[in-house]
Amino acid sequence: MTTSDTRPSAWSLTIADITQAAVFAALIAALGLPGTITVGTAGVPITFQTLGVMLAGAILGPKKGTLSVVIFMVLAIAGLPILSGGRNGLTALSSPTAGFFVGFLPGVIVIGVLTALMMWTHTRSQTVPRYRVLPGIVINIIGGILVVYICGTIGLMIRADMTLWAAIAANGWFILGDTIKAVVAAVVAAQVHRGWPGLISPLRRPTHEASPSN
Repeated sequence: MTTSDTRPSAWSLTIADITQAAVFAALIAALGLPGTITVGTAGVPITFQTLGVMLAGAILGPKKGTLSVVIFMVLAIAGLPILSGGRNGLTALSSPTAGFFVGFLPGVIVIGVLTALMMWTHTRSQTVPRYRVLPGIVINIIGGILVVYICGTIGLMIRADMTLWAAIAANGWFILGDTIKAVVAAVVAAQVHRGWPGLISPLRRPTHEASPSN
C-alpha cells in the first residue's frame, strides 16, 4: 500500500510566493520610470528593466522569478504603459525591440534555473543554500544578456529587416552596460540571500522527503 503525499511540490505556489512575484513585477515596471536612451541605428533603447529581470531570476529563482516577469508582461500587453519610455507591450511587440521584450521570459527562466542549480548542487545543508557572486554574474550574463540578445537579434531581423550580422552588431552598444547590470544583480542577490535565506527552493524535493510506501 502506498501512502499518498499531500505535501506541495517544488513548483507549487503559496500566497507569499505570489506576493513576492508581484513585488518584483512592480520593481521591473518601476525600473522603466527613468526613461530610455536610444542608441545606434536600430532604435533599441537602453533600459534598466533588464536589471529587474536579472534580479527576479537571481533572487526569486525559476518559479517566482518567472511568475514576476509573466505578470509584468501580461500587464504590459494588456495596455499598461509600464515599459521604459511609457510604452506598452503591444507597442513593443510591433517595434524593432519586440525580441528584447519577448526575451525577458526565457531570460528569467534561464537565470532562475541556473541560479537554483548553483545554490543547491554543492550545498551540504539542505536548508541553507549559498549564493556565490562570481557564478551568479556568469549566470546573469547567460540569461540576461546572451538569451535576451538572441531573442532581440531575431526580433531585429524580423521587425527591422536587418541582416543577421547587422542585428548582432546593433547589440554591441549595450554589452558594457548590461554586463554592469549583471554584476550589480549578482552582488544584490548575494546580500539578499544572506539576509533572507530560503527564497529559492531546490528544483527537486530531496529524496529523503519522498513519501513512504509499504
